[in-house]
Amino acid sequence: MWRSIASNALTLFIVIGIGIGIAIAMAKNRYETPGPLSEAVCLSIPRGANLKQVTDDLQKMGAVEYPVLMRLGADYTEKAGDLKAGNFLIPPQSSMQTIVDLVTRGGQSTCGSDINLRIGVAASDVQVRELDPTSGTFEVTESFVAGEPVPDAVANLIAQGFARTRVTMAEGVTSWQVADGLSKAPFMSGEIDSVPEEGSLAPGSYEVSIGGDRAELVTRMLQAQEEILAAAWAGRADDLPITSAREALILASIIEKETGVADERPWVSSVFVNRLNQGMRLQTDPSVIYGITKGQGPLGRGLLRSELANPTPFNTYTIPALPPTPIANPGREAIEAAVRPAETDFLFFVADGTGGHVFAKTLAEHNVNVQRWRQIEQQRANQ
Repeated sequence: MWRSIASNALTLFIVIGIGIGIAIAMAKNRYETPGPLSEAVCLSIPRGANLKQVTDDLQKMGAVEYPVLMRLGADYTEKAGDLKAGNFLIPPQSSMQTIVDLVTRGGQSTCGSDINLRIGVAASDVQVRELDPTSGTFEVTESFVAGEPVPDAVANLIAQGFARTRVTMAEGVTSWQVADGLSKAPFMSGEIDSVPEEGSLAPGSYEVSIGGDRAELVTRMLQAQEEILAAAWAGRADDLPITSAREALILASIIEKETGVADERPWVSSVFVNRLNQGMRLQTDPSVIYGITKGQGPLGRGLLRSELANPTPFNTYTIPALPPTPIANPGREAIEAAVRPAETDFLFFVADGTGGHVFAKTLAEHNVNVQRWRQIEQQRANQ
């Protein structure tokens, strides 16, 4: 009798064990199987949220059918305690395993609000965009001048601490403009001890964290520009009239300020290289303007004849060489154009009325082009 009871009990335990094994296998399969979400959604996880709150939100969004199972899976993989605050883009049909990985990995928010300090040549502003998770496109929701009072909605986003934050530095801005713009970044901390050397910062878009240090970002910009300049100088053309990477940076800054048309940069470079080779003055207005403004914002008016005649270290109408320092922070393309100019015989260029320039080999050709440009200016003034 006892043998029978023991045998039946053993059989029952085996059946129960098999059942548990099957249940675990089914649960694991369900945990790893694509989920029910039909369209991407943006999941917001505030600071202090727990996994139950998150899984309940996911269930309401239609991303998870079994929130308890998701929590058990997170516990089993030892990720339940790694939940991160932020905005997370949950792709369609994401499995519970995929979602757990997304919300515990950390890093920059992948959806929701994008706050971007844009440091431009004319002004700096802060632009806030929202990502539509279904279309993958951004829509501008707020925009204000850097330094002005921060709208309440933006202040709340920053206070929450998980909006995506960036600083975008345009090509051709001065170091003073960068330092001034960063000082007005509402989502950054710390101070910049001094204005970085002109030309030493690489334009571009930089991801930063909320509360990120301004000086640390400047260091990143400095390092990036050093690498760009070193690589360009190593691949420079032969027989250039410039003898150092620093002179290349000065020339690149002038090219950057003279044209915003990418395809023109090698041609503009060729004009200045040809002039230097022939001992001609560069006669570039942006350099003269820098001597007046010291890079502290745009001049806001045309140059006066007296200013063109006034000898300063930056007046390339009076000095037969490059100015002593860069006049802005040039981008990669301008630096590469400075060290690898196009091969032309051009010595002159003037605006053509379309945003670009027309080039000339002789002064006579140039004078004709200048006359056309003056006619265009007159027509615009009469409109």
